Amino acid sequence: VQLQASGGGLVQAGGSLRLSCAASGRTFSRYIMGWFRQAPGKEREFVARMSWSGGIVDYADPVKGRFTISRDNAKNTVYLQMSDLKSEDMAVYYCAASSFPASRTPRAPDEYDYWGQGTQVTVSS
Repeated sequence: VQLQASGGGLVQAGGSLRLSCAASGRTFSRYIMGWFRQAPGKEREFVARMSWSGGIVDYADPVKGRFTISRDNAKNTVYLQMSDLKSEDMAVYYCAASSFPASRTPRAPDEYDYWGQGTQVTVSS
């Protein structure tokens, strides 16, 4: 699976952005899809994930209620709708695919098999 993230940019605090991650490969629907972010000087951290069916969704506490992950298996695309953005959300955002079964709860970067190239999100105050 090859992943291509897009949609990052500059937004004012309190604003919104929608990230997209387009996947190639006919088995996209079999993967748990996740979003991670990495700020300068910090480790890559989990943001959100969704099972292949969309029935299992998981968010990191800092983004709960503000971010929404969704996927369109027909378009091989996963989205991250981000609202009420804060300065602490500023980071490079990565999409990733995990081959773990839906019953697992992958949150660690090393539990994901494929990664996109990242897209920068900058939040101005």
